[in-house]
Amino acid sequence: MKDGIDSTAARQAPERTHEEEFVSRKLIRPSLSSPAPRTEPVSERRERLERTDRMPSVPRRNGPSEQTHAENYYYQKQIQGKTPVVVVMKDGEEVQGVIEWYDRSCIKVSRGSSSPLLIYKPSIRYIYKAGEAQKP
Repeated sequence: MKDGIDSTAARQAPERTHEEEFVSRKLIRPSLSSPAPRTEPVSERRERLERTDRMPSVPRRNGPSEQTHAENYYYQKQIQGKTPVVVVMKDGEEVQGVIEWYDRSCIKVSRGSSSPLLIYKPSIRYIYKAGEAQKP
């Protein structure tokens, strides 16, 4: 028998008759505070590590990119076609003109005889072509 185990708990219970009284048995519970010992031999662990070191690293695919460049494509088409557009601002104001230039944070709209405007993109609600019906 092992040292830490009560030998009475390991014996078979004798056959009882109905007259005998129930005897409480001691439960043996493992200590959960100490980690379970490894059963794998050290040589097997070493072999497995060596196998993983020899495997060629497969490049992982990254997810789809956040940038679709659809906005850039739209601006380029409007600039090349010199399409008259209406820029609706977040406060409801509308600016009519032709997009001359754009970058990451703003667009430049020329308004014919008036001076051109530099409009920050975060202040734009939406843009539509001047010949189309207004979008809600």
